[in-house]
Amino acid sequence: MQALMLAAGMGKRLGRYTKNATKCMVPVNGKTLIEYAIEALVKNGIKKMVIVVGYKADVLIDFIHSKFNKKNLNGMEIQFIENKVYDRTNNIYSLYMAREELCKDDTILLESDLIFKPEIITSLIKSKDPNLAVLSRFESWMDGTCALLDEKNNITEILDKARFNWFETKDYYKTVNIYKFSKEFSKNYYIPFLEAYQKAFGKNEYYEQALKVLSFLSSSSLKGLPVSGDDWYEIDDPADLAIATTRFAKGKDKLHLLQKTYGGYWRYPGLKDFCYLVNPYFPPQKMIDEIQASFKVLLTQYPSGANQMSLLAGKIFNIIPEHIAVGNGAAELISSLGKKVSGKVAVVYPTFNEYPERFTNCQIVPIDTSKNNFSYTAADILSTIKKQGADWLLLINPDNPSGNFLPKKEVLPLLKELKKIGTKVIFDESFIDFAESEERYTLLDENVLSEFDNLIVVKSISKSFGVPGFRLGVLATANADFITSIKKTNAIWNINSFAEYYLQIYEKYSKTYSAACDSIAEERERFSKALKAAKLGISVYPSQANYLLCKLDKKISAEKLAETLLVKYKIFIKDLSSKRGFESGQFIRLAVRDQNDNDLLLCALKEILKG
Repeated sequence: MQALMLAAGMGKRLGRYTKNATKCMVPVNGKTLIEYAIEALVKNGIKKMVIVVGYKADVLIDFIHSKFNKKNLNGMEIQFIENKVYDRTNNIYSLYMAREELCKDDTILLESDLIFKPEIITSLIKSKDPNLAVLSRFESWMDGTCALLDEKNNITEILDKARFNWFETKDYYKTVNIYKFSKEFSKNYYIPFLEAYQKAFGKNEYYEQALKVLSFLSSSSLKGLPVSGDDWYEIDDPADLAIATTRFAKGKDKLHLLQKTYGGYWRYPGLKDFCYLVNPYFPPQKMIDEIQASFKVLLTQYPSGANQMSLLAGKIFNIIPEHIAVGNGAAELISSLGKKVSGKVAVVYPTFNEYPERFTNCQIVPIDTSKNNFSYTAADILSTIKKQGADWLLLINPDNPSGNFLPKKEVLPLLKELKKIGTKVIFDESFIDFAESEERYTLLDENVLSEFDNLIVVKSISKSFGVPGFRLGVLATANADFITSIKKTNAIWNINSFAEYYLQIYEKYSKTYSAACDSIAEERERFSKALKAAKLGISVYPSQANYLLCKLDKKISAEKLAETLLVKYKIFIKDLSSKRGFESGQFIRLAVRDQNDNDLLLCALKEILKG
């Protein structure tokens, strides 16, 4: 068994990464793609590797010679074939240039822009099927040639982009661009087809096109070898490189890289996100179907401006339009607030870091709750403000990340006292809808806003209403001039058409939303009790939000637990060690998802902490 790599291409989409090097010399986590590939082949006992080079051929050859010698190649011979017209041809010609080598031995063919686990090569070699294409169940992040399989894994059709149909992807397998061909298949079928195809269509084509014709003529000549989407990644551009770097990182590095992405986790197959906070019970499928039914209209037409958004949000929350602004997520509104707020701002710590990081013109007055198990009352807040003479109070309720909750009977008197002394209040109620039904309330109320002209209410629709991808949040105050200034700070089209349509149709589903929030409250209670009953060395703090603050005993650190859950179980939790107030490294935050997901996390925690 030998290997053949096609590495003649220029890799233009990788920009600066291939300015002075080839595609396969791009590093992922400190090692180049060509190193990963050669090491995988050596590990599997391959004794000969042929590389078709072209762009920067001398650079690549010198690099390989500098990295590998007889000892670390374990006897594997590397041979080079140069495609001098690489800039005018495509991989079909590069493969054809190696036709004589293909006829000498069974061959593993692979492309140079792949990172993959060595076990793929192992599976190819062990398989009794002589001709195989490595395939992976199609996922939304994939692009390029796909295939169809029958019940015996015969490839019945290879689909190029012209034949691709998004409504049939449940049956598709993406070609990984790693193959195994017997020398008989290459000599009697594939090479003649490559030659004929080039005569008909030229040399600037792809070798998959010849395979497509072969699969059409005979579904039994080439079989598929399905592998997990976790086992490989194709790197065509810098975005691919960043994703591959995270996916193939190990241990602590993998955790830290994922923490820096702040979302986009659909690119990581099977990942369970217990870090970011969203409502798993809303929106309902009927609402999703309604939005999908209008997809083309929403995609191709401009959204309305800020004033129309205020009308829609005002209708949902029963606030007059002059008193409410809609943001591209609460994050945009927090950023806009940061430009308006000055003076001393009292902040309960630990807190949601977005606020203090945006309040750059302010003096932060911390209210430290770590000495009291992160619990505090309205009286505690008032005492600090009077002592420090704070101009503003930031109150997140329920608090993030502690879940501490101040009932309405405490908050309204606090607002009255603060109004008397001239302290303005930013009240973030992004998680308040998840409180138990008898405790649930809102300050998005015209009567409350009118009574307290010192009050600004912020609410993230993304979190509680289950649509983080739409990026929606609202800010309300009885000060119409302040709302106008916020709107002027933001772009006039800060909300896209999909988010606008969501606001437009929400009222029809408001009862379903209330029921969804009740479901969160019930599941939070069940999940909290299950964590405590498991006796895992985890202290669970009271919460009225859709997350639980937990303290670990000294047997394992928060970072190590987060790392183990991610690497071994593909579960992503929030390690709070970098937050002020959690410097001991023993605190985590667990999002409350649905029962199945929460039980999956519980099982993983039991295996780690009891095993």
